[in-house]
Amino acid sequence: MSLSYENTDLDDVTTTYSLGDVVSVMGEVRSAIESVIEGKRASVDLALVVLLAEGHLLVEDVPGVGKTMLAKALGRSIACSVRRVQFTPDLLPSDITGVSIFNQETRDFEFKPGGIFANIVVGDEINRASPKTQSALLESMEERQVSVDGTTYLLEAPFMVVATQNPIEMEGTYPLPEAQRDRFMARIQMGYPTPTAELDMLDSHGTTDPLAALTPVTDAETLRGLIDAVKTVYVSPAVKQYLVQVVNATRSSRELRLGASPRATLQLLRATRAYAALAGRDYVTPDDVAALGVAVLAHRVLPSTDAQLARRTVTDIIAQAISSVHLPDRR
Repeated sequence: MSLSYENTDLDDVTTTYSLGDVVSVMGEVRSAIESVIEGKRASVDLALVVLLAEGHLLVEDVPGVGKTMLAKALGRSIACSVRRVQFTPDLLPSDITGVSIFNQETRDFEFKPGGIFANIVVGDEINRASPKTQSALLESMEERQVSVDGTTYLLEAPFMVVATQNPIEMEGTYPLPEAQRDRFMARIQMGYPTPTAELDMLDSHGTTDPLAALTPVTDAETLRGLIDAVKTVYVSPAVKQYLVQVVNATRSSRELRLGASPRATLQLLRATRAYAALAGRDYVTPDDVAALGVAVLAHRVLPSTDAQLARRTVTDIIAQAISSVHLPDRR
């Protein structure tokens, strides 16, 4: 790993990370996660993209495919603060944001931080909490701060929410509103493992817990430096134009009654930078935009009535919208 130091003062040394460091360090993080999650390279890579792009991840799939395990493995592979919040119908907003409690000794109110005060927050089964509790995440996910009793508390970087939910077992759940889903940079679906991966899982998980043996391979300070390095990835005007056209294609599609928001445009740009950096490139290509389009856009749109009657999925609709946009010349 090639590191440079911008400051000669030993008491205030700033480490500068290169894109090569991004590939090296995140490769170690990937390997650590894959020691727990077998055969899910695409899902792991997308989680790393969201982490480097300072976004939030929604993991949505059927029970028992490793959604929470992926979130926990990501948190444990980095030496930073990690908190898991189990969302339930009786969970209160103050359990998320924190609450001010009167201290009898000091005769003053003390703020007790809630579950959101961590570098990586694992929100398990987020749709089981009431809309009031779900809304407690909105400010922190967008502005990286929490306001309680008129006081604003900044959240330490890096900050990432990894939320899980089941698309079935909808009894007693509260579907995430569009404003909440739009806060998530990407949505992934784990899917069932291949027979080979499932056989390996029996060997690795049958007698021991590989998650308990997982040790951090990097820390929060290094991760902050890698995030800064990702921001230097070049995006040409032609690629930006292509990206905007892809997002606009969702707004003009007759199969969608709600297209992607301007926030989606910005988050897709950030995600493509991280995607390119993980691939070892210092520039974004149109293929990067197309590769991430479904993961970043599909959970933000709503299908039209006709599309639902035709049993068209938003994944297919987004993929078709992307293919309808002319690729810029590769020069």
